[in-house]
Parts: sequence; C-alpha cells; structure tokens
Amino acid sequence: MKKLMLSIAIVCSTVFFAGAQEIGLQLYSIRNEVKTDLKGSLEKVRKMGIKELEGGELYGMDIISYKKMLDQMGYNMVSIGIGYKELDKDLTPVIQKAKTLGATYVVCFAIDHKGNEFGMKEVEEAAAKFNRAGKILKENGLQFCYHPHGFEFRPTGKGTLFDDLVAKTDPAYVNFELDVYWAKQGCADPVSLIKKYPERMKMLHLKDREHGTQCNDTGGADEETNVVLGKGDVNIKAVMKAAKKAGVKHYFIEDESTRVMTQLPLSLQFLKSLR
Repeated sequence: MKKLMLSIAIVCSTVFFAGAQEIGLQLYSIRNEVKTDLKGSLEKVRKMGIKELEGGELYGMDIISYKKMLDQMGYNMVSIGIGYKELDKDLTPVIQKAKTLGATYVVCFAIDHKGNEFGMKEVEEAAAKFNRAGKILKENGLQFCYHPHGFEFRPTGKGTLFDDLVAKTDPAYVNFELDVYWAKQGCADPVSLIKKYPERMKMLHLKDREHGTQCNDTGGADEETNVVLGKGDVNIKAVMKAAKKAGVKHYFIEDESTRVMTQLPLSLQFLKSLR
C-alpha cells in the first residue's frame, strides 16, 4: 500500500510540475485585433485559458476603467513596458501606472541606437541607465528587466555584447526577459543563455521561428516567420526544460504574425503536451 501511495505521489508531482507554470500573452501579439475590438479580442484570449498578460497600452481607455475590465475578465497584468528614453526621466508616472495595473515588472524592450551601429559604447550607456532605473524601481517595490532584441549578441573578445551587458548591470536592480526567438535570430542559442545566466532570467517571451530563416545581428526579421510553438527551429521543448530548471518566473507567448488567433491555441496545446 505504501508503495502504491508513493507511486501516486510521484505521478501527481510530475503532472503538477509539468502543468504548474502559468502561460501568459504579450499583448503586442494582438495589436491588430484590438484596434477594432479590444474587449472581444481579450475575451477570446481569456477563453483559451490565458490569465497573465504583459502590456502597458491603455488603448484609449482611462487606466481605472481598463484595470476594472481586466479584473472582471480574470486577468493579471504581470509586466508593463518602458521606452528607452523614459529611463532618464522621472519614473513616477511609470511606477504609478505599474502599481495601478497591478504589475510587478517593468521591461525595456530595446536599446535605442543609430541605424545598425551598436557596440560597447551603447552597452555602457544602457547599463548605466538600467542600473539607475532599476534601483529606483526596486525602491518602489518593482523589478526592472531588459528584453534583448538580437543585436546584443554580436561577438566581442569576452563572448558577446550581451555578456558585457550582463556583467555591467547590477543583479540587485537589473535582470532579463529573454525572447527566445530574438536570441535565435541574433545567432545565439537561447537554451545555452538560460543555462549560463539562470539567476538573471526572470521571464521569457515564447516565440518560434520558421525553419530556414537566416539569423543576423540587426534585430530585425519578417514577422511572418513566427510559427506555432514547437513547429520551428528554436527548440521550445528544450527551452522550457532549461527555464523550469532555472526557476524562470513568467512565460509570455508573443506571436507577431498575422495568424496569431489561429496559431495561439495550437501553441498552448503544444506547451500543455510537454512533460
């Protein structure tokens, strides 16, 4: 009897671990749909089982009404974005916005740079901005993350510019949201990055890339190369295994293609199938 109970406990714990991770949505995925039907689009996504969101836009609504609508639908806004130029300004409006929406994280999604000019100068500037903003946000009960966009993976003498950015930022104030598509597109391996920096990777953007897509260091790619999770060359299964082991806190599907409403249920189905 004891052996039977132990076997049941092992099976249950395995199933719990496989299915315990909440999968959210980066709202940029439905940027086209919300233009014509904000509430309806959000309701469709909620019916797919998604509860966590990353966003920050108010879509013309006042923030209180927007938050009330999300609450009524059963959503939790985990993270909002901040523009690179905003990092030097008074962060009070961003802090107030994050707290009103109930967010824990504030994320910068790209480092501004001129054309394709991105090197150590830009890394050092960004690190200083991130450390400053991250400290202020932490003092106000929020966490700051940077989302690499591909151009940060250019090689340097010590690895890549991303490695330099990690080294120059204080982990007490600055961590990362890895977009596994953009890591792959930047000619890096997302699984290796998660394993190399397990304590710095707090969130992930889950996005798969069409087989045959060529990587580059520009931070750009055709949005239609976003495919159903598990169908591309990013190796999402290995990503999820590494991320869970590293203790990544939050996962957001971001599908930038025009097929998002068709692909999203299939991507969720693939993630649920992982064991």
